[in-house]
Amino acid sequence: MSRDAVYWIEALQLSRHPEGGYFRRTYEARERIAGEHLPERFRGPRLFATAIHYLLPGHEVSRFHRLKADEIWHFYAGSALTLYVIDDSGTLLRWRLGADPEHGERFQISILGGCWFGAIVDDPASYSLLGCTVAPGFEYEDFELGDRESLLAAYPEYRWIIEKLTVQG
Repeated sequence: MSRDAVYWIEALQLSRHPEGGYFRRTYEARERIAGEHLPERFRGPRLFATAIHYLLPGHEVSRFHRLKADEIWHFYAGSALTLYVIDDSGTLLRWRLGADPEHGERFQISILGGCWFGAIVDDPASYSLLGCTVAPGFEYEDFELGDRESLLAAYPEYRWIIEKLTVQG
């Protein structure tokens, strides 16, 4: 049976995500880290880790965003996806997440906290079904959606991808 994006959105009970695509939290650690034991960028306690299912339809993008914590993306099904990451040094990295290592695809990609990142499904007629794990656990106050003008001012050499992965302000 051929399964499309709509099938997975319904079967996994996914909801819209602010960065684009669909998600549902699937895991929350039972324990928390006290705020005083975390770096200063975190305000208050955090779960040890959280995880979500994430589906990105081929006609959408995961807009540039950053988290205060590290995030691991895991590939499950559908088309391969290209992650664009602007690292701490201002270098643009491109990683392919998918099931074909002979074509440079990996099942997991780790993104360090503080880096800007977004994604595009390689086959616009398909989708990418993924998992994302964040540690310490995700909180919306640790999430920042990229502003096109600010990103263009900081990284003018990446205009072509910033314009694809942001919204006109």
